[in-house]
Amino acid sequence: MSALEAHRHSEHWQAVLGKVRERVSGVPNCQSSGRIVRATGLVLEAVGLRVPLGSGCRIELSQLEAGEARFAEAEVVGFAGDRVFLMPLAETSGLAPGARVFLLGDDGSTGARRYPLGEGLLGRVVDGNGYPLDGLDPLDDLPHRTLHAPSINPLRRAPINTQIDVGIRAINTLLCIGRGQRMGLFAGSGVGKSVLLGMMARYTSADRIVVGLIGERGREVKDFIDNILGAEGLRRSVVVAAPADTSPLQRLQGAAYATRLAEGFRDAGHSVLLIMDSLTRYAMAQREIALAIGEPPATKGYPPSVFAKLPALVERAGNAEHGGGSITAFYTVLTEGDDQQDPIADSARAILDGHIVLSRQLAESGHYPAIDIEASISRAMTALVDDTELRQAQRLKQLFSLYQRNRDLIGVGAYSRGHDSQLDEAVSRYPDIEAFLQQAINERADVDQSRAALAQLIEDEP
Repeated sequence: MSALEAHRHSEHWQAVLGKVRERVSGVPNCQSSGRIVRATGLVLEAVGLRVPLGSGCRIELSQLEAGEARFAEAEVVGFAGDRVFLMPLAETSGLAPGARVFLLGDDGSTGARRYPLGEGLLGRVVDGNGYPLDGLDPLDDLPHRTLHAPSINPLRRAPINTQIDVGIRAINTLLCIGRGQRMGLFAGSGVGKSVLLGMMARYTSADRIVVGLIGERGREVKDFIDNILGAEGLRRSVVVAAPADTSPLQRLQGAAYATRLAEGFRDAGHSVLLIMDSLTRYAMAQREIALAIGEPPATKGYPPSVFAKLPALVERAGNAEHGGGSITAFYTVLTEGDDQQDPIADSARAILDGHIVLSRQLAESGHYPAIDIEASISRAMTALVDDTELRQAQRLKQLFSLYQRNRDLIGVGAYSRGHDSQLDEAVSRYPDIEAFLQQAINERADVDQSRAALAQLIEDEP
């Protein structure tokens, strides 16, 4: 064979091998799969998969039309022997016995779901999966990360020593909030907690705002965004909405995703206000999942895993290391029948840095915001204000409490002036105290204005 023929022969086989390589590269990687063997209630059971807890999966559904592949996403929430328990993220209509289950991931080697993060989400409304709800551009170009972030060594966190302005006069003076503090907002239904949160979101001095609407009614989600948060608040906010009609797993993911967004902004050096409405719905979602996979109930129907999940979520908020960003968090807690001894409320009080209680009695009397200053406390306040401001706040609380204890006597005319100088002062100052504690929805009271008003109220002669 001549040299020319050998060269042509080599080129021919190189071309053939190139075509084979191109065809092989288009063949998808081999994926292991399992199959559904049982579907009861919220949980699906599958065999043939060896995957860790928390992995994402795709479940094959019956095709509605020829050639159309349909899948439903699910997450591994437990296992027993060789059976894996899956919780779907959405409706699974068309699920059939023996349906195939694939591990979620491009290469079939990982089931970690990834969510959009970053500044490009400001002004957007997304669901618990990170998909847009506002009808605007898709978020595919943003960086995507998992929901798991490394925890911060508690000894390396910056201390809470800088007050953050929330725009509410009663909170800025009597329940001062520090950067990195985690507060609970305890209230029954219909006493104004959502409106109060919206005022904080509009008036706060934080750089970024993340709002997690977990388990709320769909109507309230739109109302909060349009009428309470408003265009001004939405511009520097990200809203994660997982309404009550979504699966319990998606409600859990919505809370975790909102927290992960706040962590991303904090790691970028921003001061972040995280609003979670509500922590109770988060606990109820975990209760649904735990009971569905067979975990026994403990306190008032709540399995033990619920009380383990709450601190795991809350502890992710707070300050970063010295010189870094911060997450100041407000978690609403629904108290059934205004019962402050509800197990979720009791657990939340133990893991938060203070609590603000909204009173139904004050709300029904037209006192807004309906903050019960006697039942509320900020555990970090002593590190945020000087002795003079602390003394003024304590004095106002003393006068308010003294009047409340004697309110019935005053109402029936049994009080006569001159017998108790402290009560006399409380009675004469009460109209001014009540006016100080009230604030219109569209009124902003910054820290300096609030402090000046408190000082004038306390130091003036009755």
